[in-house]
Amino acid sequence: MADDETGYDPRFLPVPVPLPRPLGDSEIRELPYPRFTVLLDPVRRLAAVTGVNVDGASLRDLPRSGTWRLDPRVPDAEQAGADVYAANDLDRGHLVRRRDPGWGTPAEARRAMEATFFYPNAAPQASAFNQSKELWLGLEDHVLEYAGALRRRLSVFTAPVLAPDDPAYRGIQVPRRFYKVVAWTAADERMPQPAPDGDALPAVLEAAGFVLDQSDLIDLSQGALAIPRLAAFRTFQVPVADIEHLAGVDFGALVEADVLPAVAGLGDAQERGEDGWRPLRAPEDVFLG
Repeated sequence: MADDETGYDPRFLPVPVPLPRPLGDSEIRELPYPRFTVLLDPVRRLAAVTGVNVDGASLRDLPRSGTWRLDPRVPDAEQAGADVYAANDLDRGHLVRRRDPGWGTPAEARRAMEATFFYPNAAPQASAFNQSKELWLGLEDHVLEYAGALRRRLSVFTAPVLAPDDPAYRGIQVPRRFYKVVAWTAADERMPQPAPDGDALPAVLEAAGFVLDQSDLIDLSQGALAIPRLAAFRTFQVPVADIEHLAGVDFGALVEADVLPAVAGLGDAQERGEDGWRPLRAPEDVFLG
């Protein structure tokens, strides 16, 4: 690893967005990479939070390259490495997508893309591929397109939900759910029009939260991993407040910046559950304001 890893930049958007942090006092390893940061839970051996800055205006479409490897900055025993994924139906699921930090000059983009192949940026996902998983993989692109007429910049936070009752397998617990929170800024149309000198409208922070559920795809009832043939991923747009409660992560101002309206007649995040979530079947189902 190089010594000049910049990590996630909280001032990347016009409105500062600090990197979310796990609640409580559990030990966390903070690992900066080019344009993204992983907060690794050394007990679970998986990320509790990842944060990446995405500059859509200067993304590079480079050929895939990179090899999965352990991060030498932390002990091997604190990372879920190759043994977890060998000879089974689990994929090494990128948390920070390979493409997201790949912007700037070709050399900068290549270095950032290859850094996404360190194991702290992976989490076990069922290999079954269906429309819901395809939708999950494209959520950043969908939000980026929505925000593209403005600044074309996003900050994205993704990780598994590290639930205490996740099923045990090969020395780890396989997460059943994953979360993603995307933040961007829009022009604040409530403010007066730009001044004659061309000053832009002030920026307002906006955010959207999502959950991918692979519970039906993870079957360890016989002591070995099996992927049921007829099961599927489920994808939801979820209030950021719910994700904060579900994942035990402090999202700060992103809770109030959420564009998903409150669901009438439902309680707080602790009470609401999936009945208050918005099922997603296609990009058109995503609500962005």
